[in-house]
Amino acid sequence: MGMALSQKIIGDHLLSGQMIAGQEISIRIDQTLTQDSTGTMAYLQFEAIGIPRVRTELSVAYIDHNTLQTGFENADDHMYIQTVASKYGIRFSKPGNGVCHQVHIERYGEPGKTLLGSDSHTPTCGGIGMLAIGAGGLDVAAAMGGGPYFLTMPRMVKIELTGQLQPWVSAKDIILEVLRLLTVKGGVGKIIEYAGEGLASLSVPERATITNMGAELGATTSIFPSDEITRAFLAAQGREEVWRPLAADPDAVYDETWAIDLSSLQPLAAKPHSPDNVAPVSEIGPIKVDQVAIGSCTNSSLQDMLKVAAILKGKTVHPDVSLVIAPGSRQVLNMLADCGALSDMIAAGARILESACGPCIGMGQSPRTNAISLRTNNRNFFGRSGTESANVYLVSPEVAAASSLTGVMTDPRTLGTMPEIEMPEKFRINDNLVVMPAEDGSSVEVVRGPNIKPFPVNTPVSGTISGKALIKVEDNITTDHIMPSNAKLLPYRSNVPYLADYCLTPCDPGFPARAKAEGGGMIIAGANYGQGSSREHAALAPLQLGIKAVLAKSFARIHMANLINNGILPLQFTDPADYDRISLLDMLSIDNAAEQIRQLPVTGQLTVTSHSSSPIVCNLRISERQARILLAGGLLNFTRQEG
Repeated sequence: MGMALSQKIIGDHLLSGQMIAGQEISIRIDQTLTQDSTGTMAYLQFEAIGIPRVRTELSVAYIDHNTLQTGFENADDHMYIQTVASKYGIRFSKPGNGVCHQVHIERYGEPGKTLLGSDSHTPTCGGIGMLAIGAGGLDVAAAMGGGPYFLTMPRMVKIELTGQLQPWVSAKDIILEVLRLLTVKGGVGKIIEYAGEGLASLSVPERATITNMGAELGATTSIFPSDEITRAFLAAQGREEVWRPLAADPDAVYDETWAIDLSSLQPLAAKPHSPDNVAPVSEIGPIKVDQVAIGSCTNSSLQDMLKVAAILKGKTVHPDVSLVIAPGSRQVLNMLADCGALSDMIAAGARILESACGPCIGMGQSPRTNAISLRTNNRNFFGRSGTESANVYLVSPEVAAASSLTGVMTDPRTLGTMPEIEMPEKFRINDNLVVMPAEDGSSVEVVRGPNIKPFPVNTPVSGTISGKALIKVEDNITTDHIMPSNAKLLPYRSNVPYLADYCLTPCDPGFPARAKAEGGGMIIAGANYGQGSSREHAALAPLQLGIKAVLAKSFARIHMANLINNGILPLQFTDPADYDRISLLDMLSIDNAAEQIRQLPVTGQLTVTSHSSSPIVCNLRISERQARILLAGGLLNFTRQEG
């Protein structure tokens, strides 16, 4: 029986366990990346581990999230990251060099290698045949120290692509169709592999758009084969020597198989407030548009930008529309300037933003009250834009550009013949905004600004764990709900005590005060709790408030791992109806907690005593190692104990 592509790469990096779906394995990590929203915490945790130098083949620290300098906080964090990177052997990508995922696939990603990143969209590099996985900062810190990355062996899903995209239809429409079919929960515990004759017509940037938004499926990662198209992309980047062919065996067996005929697709949009709320643009109709934002780590490549420039050339943005464009990297911005495409965008009335995440994470360009905003980014969660009353639609660059001209959501097929663009054979190479680490880091002083505060560390489990149900939330609560990430709060990502006062406030403004008054307690949640970003702050802020356990119908992968890493019990109702039995401020307790946790690898279940009803049995099917992490009060304590 043949192997899937992911299985081959996992097998080459396997350190422990067997490649049987559902079993815990560990793999060797070749490369890591961080960004400044999660990176400060990851490096504080790396320092706490006490290893003098990173042990990966390559580690890169990117500055792309917190780039608005409205106070000293962001600049201080950037200096901390730059100095800690220099000391410990990490390359530092300065502000303005670009979004981590776009830069990494351009300059550092390698087919067949493993990449662990403290950002949920790390799977972008799966577009070149890399096993790229998003994780919490503590997992990345451990990997930088040479430790294995532990995960549950995923199930394998193949999506067979046939046919060829019609004019005006793009890779964004492919991944929106996948989201429509599988939903935001459909990829949990799975790796998505793309195959079929349709691959031949998809460039690396198009493949990267698809793997990037695979994060919205909840998938462990997504991956394309490494083929001649991959080789041509790497050659254009001056990196052909890292290319190697990689593909699944012809007789590989998959747990699921889906088929998509590319020629049948039409322009799609994800309606508010979820990436899987997908409908054809033609069905949504010509709704009035107030803002269009093109960029983020999705659809910010040179290919995407050249398409947008060609659509805008010689035309003028509608007077009622604000159009903002953020090229994904300085390389892209440079090349747009060289060929005149940047001038075409500016002449049409576009506002050019720096090469950073920007509007996608609410870092500037928040829409007006009750606005309709079309965006090419990957998430449209409630309030993520920075304006709670705004309605954000996720669309392709083609739909975005066309709509910016007409002032209404527009099916670009109505514009006539699609402009042709010509991609260069060679990309402009200039890595002078990447600062190499010191050869000897022992003399480097790490600079810590006053905004950097100690992060909370849990204590080992003993006796009974008890507390009140402090909040009860619905299905599909995102990490944006748990720990908001707008422009006002992002500067405090290194200050967990400050952030904790905003934890879960989009769901209940009184939650932080209630948690403090009660001395901590438990969170009650619906299905897919913690979907979205990899931000570890969604576990650290609850920990700061004394949260001991989360009882949910189900969890998103990364958030569940982050809870375990911070010693918070992620308990899943055995009977989802038990969710309805718990009311706000009910007292809950886990008797003989340590003994119950020790039994988890055997029983997979743990009993919670409810003081208002009969006991509640919860699932927590974890490994013996994860049980020891929980008993130690988190991964950091566990790592110190293990030496």
